[in-house]
Amino acid sequence: MTDASPKSRPHAFMWLVWALLFVGLPVAVAGWESRPRPPGASARFDAMAAARLRRPKTPPPAVDPVENYALPPDQARSFNESIPFSRDPNPAARPYVFAGSETDLARATDCLAAAELYEAGDDSVGEKAVAQVVLNRVRHPAFPKSVCGVVFQGQERTTGCQFTFTCDGALARTPGQAAWERARDIARGALAGKVYKPVGHATHYHTDWVVPYWSGSLDKITAVGTHLFFRWRGWWGTPPAFRKRAEGGEPLIPKIARLSTAHLEGNAPSAEGEPVLVAGLGAVALAAQPQQAIDAASLGKTIGGVRLTVLGPDGKSFMVELPPTGTPDNWPAMAQTFCSGRTECRIMAWRAGSAPTKLPLGDGEIETMSFAYIHNAASGLQRALWNCAQTPRATTSQCMRQRVPTVALPTPVAPGDSGLAGIRRKERFETVKIGPPDMAAKPASP
Repeated sequence: MTDASPKSRPHAFMWLVWALLFVGLPVAVAGWESRPRPPGASARFDAMAAARLRRPKTPPPAVDPVENYALPPDQARSFNESIPFSRDPNPAARPYVFAGSETDLARATDCLAAAELYEAGDDSVGEKAVAQVVLNRVRHPAFPKSVCGVVFQGQERTTGCQFTFTCDGALARTPGQAAWERARDIARGALAGKVYKPVGHATHYHTDWVVPYWSGSLDKITAVGTHLFFRWRGWWGTPPAFRKRAEGGEPLIPKIARLSTAHLEGNAPSAEGEPVLVAGLGAVALAAQPQQAIDAASLGKTIGGVRLTVLGPDGKSFMVELPPTGTPDNWPAMAQTFCSGRTECRIMAWRAGSAPTKLPLGDGEIETMSFAYIHNAASGLQRALWNCAQTPRATTSQCMRQRVPTVALPTPVAPGDSGLAGIRRKERFETVKIGPPDMAAKPASP
């Protein structure tokens, strides 16, 4: 049975309520949004939006090294706390996927890993943040066009390099193998598209116990632990500004040769130098020969007349021990036998009893390297080089470049120093010292 009583029907008053909700409320909201505003009420936000959306006609900001204020840590922390975080959105950066050759990828990986480890210490969160800042810079037109170029920008100066571990002697300290491999894993992930979202499009950072001169002229966007991250104001700090693509190859960085087999060629003349002729098959013909099976199980075994002691992480670099007998003129032939069938191969050889057994290499191990061989079938490069301090050669083009001994500089002790050995202290995370061009005048205090 159906109940047809008046109580089952909506009251007339309810029709009025529904009409107000579905018609009156939208009209009221539209009227509020279109209401006249006092002059200048939204000028700040309009100017900010316009600045961030309009590409300026001026070139990117200059990247100049500057100094920190001479402030005690407590005063520096108080000053940093007084700078508010930006209220603008902090979108994550787009994934960065490295598009260079395998050789360039190996070099970029180790440059990025060195920046992570020496800047942040053996701390996975800090290392991810450093990696993201480096890749943000690679994409920004104000910085060099390669990963290694960004990390080692200004390395030729004793002061003023962008990451101070590259010019203050910190690289004289050798990190542990486990820490180095962890940093390399993080670098590989970052170059394969992993994004550390909290730092957004930051291109600058420092610890909270120092105050760089540029800190008040950039937008403070986030904090990761005790570290503060910044980006440029206006259009140059927005996602559209980070559209530059890496160009050219990754440069060789001799300073990290003992950490990276990909950079060990820095011991030799550059590829553009005088060619070193190698008797026997050329690189292309050699790559077409049957390949030797070489893997981790081959360590300690003799292959092509030399004993394998270290297999490089890139699978193309090999450290070997030369036989106690034989002449140095026969070493290229042994290296070619070892590298047969490989499109790219790099041999570093030591005399019997002095070959290293692990990475990274020490300075002494690099200095005592007796012979090096490299070929690349793609470019046709093939060269053999001797340590002429041990084995004099008829021409200097056959000699390895002699390294200048590294002088270890005293490391400043940071407040709350954790005493980590072999790596840069986490408290030294602030070492990117750059600023916009309008910071010429340096006040005596913040």
